[in-house]
Amino acid sequence: MKIIRKIALTELQTLFYSPVAWLILIVFTFIAAMTFTDVFGAFVLSQDLNYGQTNITLGLLAGMRGLFTNMQGYLYLYIPLLTMSLMSRELSSGSINLLYSSPVKNSQIILGKYLSMLVYGLAMVLVLFVFVLVAAFTVKDFGFPVALSGLMGLYLLICAYAAIGLFMSSLTSYQVVAAIGTLAVLALLNLVGQLGQEYDFVREITYWLAIGGRANESIGGLICSEDILYFLIVSGLFLALSILRLKAIRQKSRWQVSFTKYIGVFALAMLLGYVSSRPRLMAFYDATRTKQQTLTPNSQDIIKRADGGLTMTSYVNILDDNLWSGLPTNRKNDINRFRQYVRFKPEIKMKYVYYYTNARPEYYARLYPGLSDERIVGRISKSSDLDSTMFMPPEAINKMIDLAPESFRLVRLLERENGQKTFLRMFDDMIRYPNETEISAAFKRVVMELPVIGFVTGHGERDINNDGDRGYFRFSQDKPYRYSLINQGFDCEEIRLDAEVPARVNILVIADVRTPISPADQANLDAYIARGGNLVILGETRRQEVMNPLAERFGVKFMPGQLVRYVDEKAEKEEAAAASVNSVSVNGVAISTVRQRSKNPFQADFIQSRVTDRAKEVSYVHEGMHNRGLVVTMPGSVGLTYETDKGYNVIPLLVSDTLHSWNELETTNFIDDTVRVNPAIGEVKASYPTALALTRQVNGREQRILITGDADCLSNGEISMQRAGVPAANYNLIMGAFFWMSNNEVPIDVRRPPLTDNELFISGPTTKLVKYLLMGLFPLLLLAGCLLIWLRRRGR
Repeated sequence: MKIIRKIALTELQTLFYSPVAWLILIVFTFIAAMTFTDVFGAFVLSQDLNYGQTNITLGLLAGMRGLFTNMQGYLYLYIPLLTMSLMSRELSSGSINLLYSSPVKNSQIILGKYLSMLVYGLAMVLVLFVFVLVAAFTVKDFGFPVALSGLMGLYLLICAYAAIGLFMSSLTSYQVVAAIGTLAVLALLNLVGQLGQEYDFVREITYWLAIGGRANESIGGLICSEDILYFLIVSGLFLALSILRLKAIRQKSRWQVSFTKYIGVFALAMLLGYVSSRPRLMAFYDATRTKQQTLTPNSQDIIKRADGGLTMTSYVNILDDNLWSGLPTNRKNDINRFRQYVRFKPEIKMKYVYYYTNARPEYYARLYPGLSDERIVGRISKSSDLDSTMFMPPEAINKMIDLAPESFRLVRLLERENGQKTFLRMFDDMIRYPNETEISAAFKRVVMELPVIGFVTGHGERDINNDGDRGYFRFSQDKPYRYSLINQGFDCEEIRLDAEVPARVNILVIADVRTPISPADQANLDAYIARGGNLVILGETRRQEVMNPLAERFGVKFMPGQLVRYVDEKAEKEEAAAASVNSVSVNGVAISTVRQRSKNPFQADFIQSRVTDRAKEVSYVHEGMHNRGLVVTMPGSVGLTYETDKGYNVIPLLVSDTLHSWNELETTNFIDDTVRVNPAIGEVKASYPTALALTRQVNGREQRILITGDADCLSNGEISMQRAGVPAANYNLIMGAFFWMSNNEVPIDVRRPPLTDNELFISGPTTKLVKYLLMGLFPLLLLAGCLLIWLRRRGR
């Protein structure tokens, strides 16, 4: 060890007595300062403009523009310039012969040289630590563990680069060749992960070898044993190759012998890499304050319940738009999407089945006129460099599994050893892939019974199989729609009240009844309510006579007429007066700062229901809607009245506008007629409840009932509608309501504690001072240190 330290000290003296090492360190510092101050200034500007700030620690260090993320991409430029002379200089000057003639082992030479690079790498990390300290003093509740995790990842990356550069330097006496060789090897290790991905065995080797992005997890605050061992194994591999290289030169070994040793060392490294990447042997630590790089506690609890083996089989159709997600070339990326779950359940096995079935014959007939399905598959396979024989024909896949209900889209089958299984789907939105909410809901399906929602039929109610504007198909069981209940953990089925409501039904939905409910049907409904079943009643305009008998037993009544919102002339004058206050003077002319738009942009019967402050008693989803000022759009709603003497605790969930809404009793044509409030017949401007949540204790559990004055708010057309200036969140109402109805079982609650690093202690003017200090003074101090050492050496 003493000899190793002496060699390292000698190398460091040589390194820091030359301008190259100092120049690299100064340039590195300047680039880091420029990157840090750029993103730091953006956060300060955002705060000065009163925009919301959150997760500043990761934003500064690990975001797309973060310091660590950017510096990781620059490291490969610096290290080859440092390592190119480590051994090349000894070989070209002949000083290597002096080392050979001395009692110094080959391993001591290599380890001494490598130790000098570790020290230099530590100097680079200390430079980055200065920026971490700046952030720590200026960011509220700065996440130090995340910063240390990122620094560790970058340091390990530097160590791996240094080992590679040291080996390349031992191969040649030309320093430039060593530098170029190092760059070439680093480029190869960055690209090797894309090679041979279509072959199972090759895929495991090349993907593990890839060094690109290896520090991303650490930079993001997640310390993984697989990544740490990767850097150690790669560093050890190239150090061992360097030692073998010196031994071959010293002993003048035959190239066949040396090559065999190289292959042996490489094979050993691959074996260690394979073992270290096995899920059962992997460990991790989430350094983030809210553990945002791992599963939420609810998801972890679900995974713990899934004892025994579990297989996830992906069925990939070549004639599906999601084909590319499941191809062999993209398989490792696809598997990594479930990596968080594999960490908690290493027994998960991933399988892939490839087939073809033309579920869109008209589309492919236009795209490939006159071609059979087999020839279409051959054409696509050829253009995509795929083997067409890997895709099973329709007859074979149909014998294996019935995918017709899934429209032959890319779908994953989760199946436990005990036979419980369910589907996990892709979605038709910008993200496409399932998130933690959907994945955990699918896992929960196979470990426990989830709520069943029964939609009552037989009296003209809304149809969950109807995909028209008035139907309820989209929010209930539209499989490609992420927020449909079936993808959030519920089962939906139609229920007729001519028989007893099945015990498996936990939630009953009665929406827009058009014909009276018979006494026999009412008796079955009463029995369901008496046993404590949860209930949703959705009213509609001109249905009061039929639906009031359903609601009155709960102390709720659908008001006659319907709610309207209209701004009259007096209200316009009041708003004009308010607008004169919100104005600025430009050249003596008052310019209103309030956007001028129509006071009645929609029909009078279009109601934007606000979420009440008491909604937080129902669901955290509704509380979020209230805090963000979101509304529920109701194109035609009935107001609700309620009494509290029926044994139910009543919570107003949604209410109409306070200033400009009333219960209209006269007008029914809202297209041609103009509504006017008529106090003489009882029309009063007020805020009317449009949704009520009711609770009571039945059989030792809380019964939950939701009553709304509109059924269209959940319809296919309304939840898909977007209107200018209307912050509608009808699907939030659905998620929050059924979360409450399911006793908080599903949708899965994946919330995390609020982030507290959401404030900076400096403002815009101070940012300039920080920028000048970091980009100017800091590099100048390093330059002064360089000049001081150079002058002292010259004096000696």
